[in-house]
Amino acid sequence: MKADVDEAVAADRERLEKVTHAHPATTGDKVWREVVSWFWVIVAFLFIEGTLVQARVIPSGSMENTVLIGDHLIVSRFGYDAGIPFTSWHVPLWREPKRQQITVFRAPLPEQGYPDFIKRCIGLPGDTIDIKQGIVYVNGKKLDEPYRLDPPNSAENRGPYHVPANQFFMMGDNRENSYDSRYWGFVPRENIIGTPVLIYMSIDAPEEVWEPGHVGERFETYLSSVIHPGEIRWKRLFHVF
Repeated sequence: MKADVDEAVAADRERLEKVTHAHPATTGDKVWREVVSWFWVIVAFLFIEGTLVQARVIPSGSMENTVLIGDHLIVSRFGYDAGIPFTSWHVPLWREPKRQQITVFRAPLPEQGYPDFIKRCIGLPGDTIDIKQGIVYVNGKKLDEPYRLDPPNSAENRGPYHVPANQFFMMGDNRENSYDSRYWGFVPRENIIGTPVLIYMSIDAPEEVWEPGHVGERFETYLSSVIHPGEIRWKRLFHVF
């Protein structure tokens, strides 16, 4: 029986060698296989980046102490938004932000190119928001905000804000240092990108390092964190929201 099996294996190997020698792979074949392989890698990246998750780094302190400058986040887009990376094309999906949920969105600031912001969703469509002596009231009821960095500022009185349909009222947790809906208005539903799910890296570095365009400074910061691991906020790594 073993001899029969060995004979069959040898015959299959001989046939394979004949086919290979008869049709050897050309340089063009190898290049084409490489192109196809990279094509599917790129397709997978675009699908994941456009519909499932994105990486974000926090450049400002508007959400301290919940999210710090230099926190690197994984943002879930699933159910909120789908689009083609590196383009402006996208479509809103079925999920809606919940009250007090941390949300990533395109700020309604056309003069700034609709930058991505991260804030907390305070007002939902149909809500009335009042700020009295620094305390937020939603539909006449005081909002419990244990996440706030700063105590209420008794000098701040704003509102009422009546949130329109399909729009949201966003505020930062660091209320005294947050450029949010109090200043530029409501966020349309189609601007919602997603919600953070995980901090995968956190580096203590100056704010300007993480701002757009500072590629060199950012690279130096990453290199410095390898040489000086104390710059990494290890306790924040893998924090789940």
